[in-house]
Amino acid sequence: MSATDQDEHGRPAPPATADEVATIDGYVEFLRATLEWKTAGLTDEQLRARLAPSDLTLGGMLHHLAYVEDYWFGVVLAGRAPAPPWDTVDWAADRDWDWHAAADLDGATIRARWGEAVTRSRAVLAELLTGDDPLAATGRTARGTAVSLRYVLVHLVEEYARHAGHADLIRESIDGLVGE
Repeated sequence: MSATDQDEHGRPAPPATADEVATIDGYVEFLRATLEWKTAGLTDEQLRARLAPSDLTLGGMLHHLAYVEDYWFGVVLAGRAPAPPWDTVDWAADRDWDWHAAADLDGATIRARWGEAVTRSRAVLAELLTGDDPLAATGRTARGTAVSLRYVLVHLVEEYARHAGHADLIRESIDGLVGE
């Protein structure tokens, strides 16, 4: 993607006149870049900042989204076992471990987990984009529900968009950074 296809924050512009795959993936990439921008340059302490009464933090959000990426692309679509550290989590003991664990992690670890998960997700997406209707490729959730690649990509748009809104508020409260 050329520099002209990016906004002033380095986010790739979703294509305005593309096919379904490129359009949906364009929005996923834009929203990933939005979260990266909203969390860039923050210290470990700032990544733990929250707005009362919520315990939501930017670090927790990135860590959660690393899990979301690995679960939906790796486990559901690629049929792989959960990647570390998700493979050793006692989810019955803490259903929100992905959020809570970030309080004890440094920013570099959180960012690395998220970046590595995004890289793995992109690789799975590239593998699946074959055939006449690649968005119809299916996988199974932990509960056995069949879902399509189309569903997963749209779900990621929803997941990232919701958390990008949260990130706006938290980041503004930390250092005044604002922007869409």
